[in-house]
Amino acid sequence: MAASEKNAAEIQKAKQLAHVPWCDEYEKMISGMLYDSFVPKLEASRFKARAWCHKYNNWFPHDDPKADFQHLIQARSEMLKDILGSVGAESFIEPPFTVDYGCNIKVGERFYANFNCCILDCGLVVIGDRTMLGPGVGIYAATHEVEVQSRRDNVEYTRPVRIGADCWIGANAVILPGVTIGKGCTIGASSVVTRDIPDWSVAMGSPAKVVKKVTPVEDIPAQALS
Repeated sequence: MAASEKNAAEIQKAKQLAHVPWCDEYEKMISGMLYDSFVPKLEASRFKARAWCHKYNNWFPHDDPKADFQHLIQARSEMLKDILGSVGAESFIEPPFTVDYGCNIKVGERFYANFNCCILDCGLVVIGDRTMLGPGVGIYAATHEVEVQSRRDNVEYTRPVRIGADCWIGANAVILPGVTIGKGCTIGASSVVTRDIPDWSVAMGSPAKVVKKVTPVEDIPAQALS
């Protein structure tokens, strides 16, 4: 069910992000209220994101005879700063990579996503340090009401997604709106995560269920899961 009022905490988190299209509908969007995605500022932000995705997914240093893989990593890491809300050091995402807005995504240090990652970041998506995504992972903060009328009215709502540090999300896993995955978790390939997963867990299946626990390790001072 959609929220009935703005979420001051989510709005405050968004104020720390770059490239945000501030407007009333944006604040409603990240608050989980029903909102109109077709207002000019949100449309313009999505258009910018699609243009960025096209560039990111098709760019390659063909004309630089000195280019090598490290050059590629460095260049793409810099490109990520042009669209994501916050990017930690040494983070890298393989193309093709698709986002809705980009600005609502915050990734920590040494984050890695393999090919064909899709993040629908209408709500805030926060991912911790050293977390890795296998190929084809989908993270979806966007959703709709099951009652038909709101879909006819072109309104929708969101739920934030949080993924902790030191996680491994297997290939083709789907993370649904409102889910929090704790630190040190492994999500099996092709799993559908519909509910929160506690720290230091291995979860798999559809819907994903915890099948075992792993040995906790000492925290490294780093970006907090907020």
